[in-house]
Amino acid sequence: MNRDNIIGLILIFVILIGFSILNTPSEEERELAQRQRDSIAALREEQQRLREAEAARIPDTVDIESTEEVAIIENDTIREAALRDRLGYFAGAARGEEEFFTIENEVLKLIFNSKGGFLESIELKEFNTWDQRPLKLIYGDDNVFNLQFYSVNRLISTNELYFTANAGDIDLTTRDQLIVNPGSELTFSMRLYPDNHTPEMPRYLEFAYVIRGDGYKIDFNINTVGLTDVIAANSTFLNLDWQMDLHRMEKSRRNELNVTTIYYKYFNDDVERLRETRDVTESLRTPVRWISFKQQFFSSILIAGNNFSSAVISTRSYDEVQDTLLRRMSATIEIPYNSRENNFIPMHFYFGPNHFNTLKAYDLKLEEQIPLGWALFGWINRFIVIPVFNYLDARNLSYGIIILILTVMLKLVLFPIAFKTYVSQARMRVLKPDIEELNKKFPKKEDAMKKQQATMALYKKAGVNPMAGCVPMLLQFPFLIAMFRFFPASFELRQEGFLWADDLSSYDSILDLPFTIPWYGDHVSLFTLLMAGSTIIYTRMNSQMMNTGAQQMPGMKTMLYIMPVMLLFIFNSFASGLSYYYFLANVITFGQMYAFRFMIDEEKIHKRIEENKKKPVKKSSFQKRLEEMTKKQQQMQQQQRKKKK
Repeated sequence: MNRDNIIGLILIFVILIGFSILNTPSEEERELAQRQRDSIAALREEQQRLREAEAARIPDTVDIESTEEVAIIENDTIREAALRDRLGYFAGAARGEEEFFTIENEVLKLIFNSKGGFLESIELKEFNTWDQRPLKLIYGDDNVFNLQFYSVNRLISTNELYFTANAGDIDLTTRDQLIVNPGSELTFSMRLYPDNHTPEMPRYLEFAYVIRGDGYKIDFNINTVGLTDVIAANSTFLNLDWQMDLHRMEKSRRNELNVTTIYYKYFNDDVERLRETRDVTESLRTPVRWISFKQQFFSSILIAGNNFSSAVISTRSYDEVQDTLLRRMSATIEIPYNSRENNFIPMHFYFGPNHFNTLKAYDLKLEEQIPLGWALFGWINRFIVIPVFNYLDARNLSYGIIILILTVMLKLVLFPIAFKTYVSQARMRVLKPDIEELNKKFPKKEDAMKKQQATMALYKKAGVNPMAGCVPMLLQFPFLIAMFRFFPASFELRQEGFLWADDLSSYDSILDLPFTIPWYGDHVSLFTLLMAGSTIIYTRMNSQMMNTGAQQMPGMKTMLYIMPVMLLFIFNSFASGLSYYYFLANVITFGQMYAFRFMIDEEKIHKRIEENKKKPVKKSSFQKRLEEMTKKQQQMQQQQRKKKK
C-alpha cells in the first residue's frame, strides 16, 4: 500500500467521523426522543394495566366498549408515533383545525387559512369577470404556497401544518374579519411553532403580512426566530414552491390565453418571459428580482426584497374543454437563508391590474409585462400614445370618443406625411401617359432592361422620384403597428362599452353563429366588418389614382383586395377598440384624399414636369456608374446570344 492510498483511507476515515459527529442528535433532541419513548411506554403500560383489571373484574365476559376505547387509544398512539417519526419537532403542528381570517382594504379582499399560513382566496373588489362574477386571482385548493426545509433529517412542508394567527393587539378569537382603512396599515402574521417552543425560549417560523388600506401591494416577510437548532445547520436556502391555476377572466379565452405566461426579471438585467404558445419549463440559474404569473389584464407577482438565489419556472396549458381554466403556473424558488442566526427575509406581493402607470410607479420594470411592442413601436406607445390617452382619460370622456379624438390627433400629426404621399402619387399619375408609351415602345421581355433605363431617364428628366411615396408610407407604418399593440393591451378599455360593443378590449358580436367557421370564429364582429369594408373602398380608390403598376402586375391588384378579406378573419376575435380605430383611420383618410384633390392642382404639376423635361439633366456620378454597368450587362447579353447562334 503506497502513501497516496494511506492518505486516502485516512481522509475517508476523518470524513466518516465528522459526518457521524454532525448527525449526532443534540441533547435536546435526545431528551425529546426519550420523552416520546417514555410517554408511549407509559401509555402502553397503562393500557395493559386496564386490560388486566378488566379481566380480573369480569373474567367471563368481554366489555366491547372498553375494547373499542383501547383500540382507539392504540390507533392514536400509532398515529402520534408516525407523526413524530415523519415531522420531528413539527409533529404537534400537524394537528389542528382550519381557521379562516378575512382582511379587506379598499381594493382587495384577502382570506387567510391557518393551514399553510397563506392566502385561501384573493378577490379584487373593483372588478368582475367577463360574465360578471367576482374577480378572484386565487381560488382555494387551486393555489399552493409551500415553504420547505430540512429539520432533523426530515423534509418539512408548511402547507400541511397549522399556523397560529396574530394581529397585534386585536383579539382574533372574537374577530375573524378585519378592515384596513385608507392611510393605515395592519400587520397580520401566521406563526408556525415547533414542539420545543416555550415562552421563555421562543421558536417559530413566521409569515408576516403588511396590508395597507389603499393598494394592491402587500409586504410579505418570512421570519425565523430561535430555529438555529431546528432547521438543518447546513441549510443555505429555503425552498419555496408556489403554484397557481389561472382562471379565465375575459370574454375571449383564446386572446387571454395567447398573452398568459410567466414573466420574470433577473436581478440586474432585463425582463424576460416564457413563450405563450406552448408548455415550457426553464431554470433561472442567476439571481432573480421578481416572478409574475401574468394574465391579459391581471397579475400575481412575487417580488424579492433583495433577490432570489435561483428558480425553476414552468407553465402548463389546460385543454379548451376546461373552459374556465387557462394555465397552471409553477415556480420553485430558492430563498437565501442563514442557519446561524434569526432571519428576516423581506418580500412583496402584487395582486392587481396590469395598468401601465400603476405598475410603473413601483420602479421595478413591472410595466414591461404589458405587450406594447418592441423597440420603436413600444417607444411610440410609452412616450406618445399613453400620455395622450391618459390626458384625454382625465377629461372623463367616453372611451369611444377618446379613441376618436386620439385617431384625429394622430392623423393631424401624420398629415404632412400623407400630403407628400399624395403629391408623389399625383406626379406619377401625370406621367402615366408617358409610361404607357414606353410600354408600347418596349413590349418584349428581352427589352426589359432598355425599358427600365428609359423609365428611369424619364423620371430623372421630369424631376420625379418614384420612391418618394414609399418613404412617407414607411414613416406611418410604426404608428399603425403601435396602435395594433396598444388597444388589446390597454387596461382602461376593459369592459368599457361604446355603441353596440359591450367591451372595447374584446370582440363585439352582433350575431352569434350556431357553428364555428375555421379561422373566423362563431360570431360576427360589426366593427371588423366596417374596418374590412372601408379598407376595400380605400384600396379601390387608391388603385384608381395609382399609375400603371397595377396593370403591369395584375396579381398584385388581386392581392390588394385579398388583404382586407384576410383582415376580416384575423380581426374578428380581436379587441373591438382596435377595429374601431382602424375604421376611423380609414374614414379620415377618405376625407384627406378628397381634401387633397382640391388642394393639389395636377395641371400645375403637369406644367412643372413638362418644364423640367426641357431642362438639361445633369447626371450624377452614381447614375453614370449605373449606366456604365447597364451597358456592360447589355454587351454581355449580346455576346451570349451570338455564341448561341
